[in-house]
Amino acid sequence: MFHSSLSVETWLNSVKMQNRDLGNEIEDQFNDVLSRFQSKELFQSNWDIATFAIFLTFIATVILLILLVLVRCCCCCCCSSSKSRKTKVGVDNLGMEP
Repeated sequence: MFHSSLSVETWLNSVKMQNRDLGNEIEDQFNDVLSRFQSKELFQSNWDIATFAIFLTFIATVILLILLVLVRCCCCCCCSSSKSRKTKVGVDNLGMEP
């Protein structure tokens, strides 16, 4: 019984240490970002600028796709309900018939 309580304590201590390490990493990252804002040098290299440009391009693409979906849903759904059913376009492939 003593062995299992010791292992639980050891496990809890390791989790506490990991949480402290994670907290320290987050604090260090926050301080780094804050120091960049204060020095007004957000980008320290060309790679930072390129990464930021790629990130903004990705975000803009996602926003554009969301807008296209909203336009398709809002405009086309309302318009198509008032029209009659669409007629079939094209030629039947009679070779596929049994």
